[in-house]
Amino acid sequence: MNEHDERDLTITGVDAGRLDDQQLMKELETIHRTRHDTLLHGSNDALRAHNERMAQLEGEFLRRNPRRPVAAGRTREGARERGSGESATPRS
Repeated sequence: MNEHDERDLTITGVDAGRLDDQQLMKELETIHRTRHDTLLHGSNDALRAHNERMAQLEGEFLRRNPRRPVAAGRTREGARERGSGESATPRS
C-alpha cells in the first residue's frame, strides 16, 4: 500500500467523504445488507466498527443529499394517517 492510500483509509475503509457518489451508494448497500448478520453474530468490536462505518456513510449521504425526496408514509404524520386509516376501515 502506498503513502497516498494509507492517508485515505480509516480503520473501516476509505473515508466516506473521498468516495464518489457511485462508490458511496455501493458501500451503503453493502453495509445495510450485512447489518443483520453483524448484529446477530458479530463480536462487540465488529458491531462497534459496523456502527461507526454506517454512521460515516449515512452522514456523508445526507450531507450530499440534503433535499432528498421523502415519502409521505415515512414521516410521523404519514404513519399516523396509515394507523388511523387501518383501524377505521371496516373489514368484510
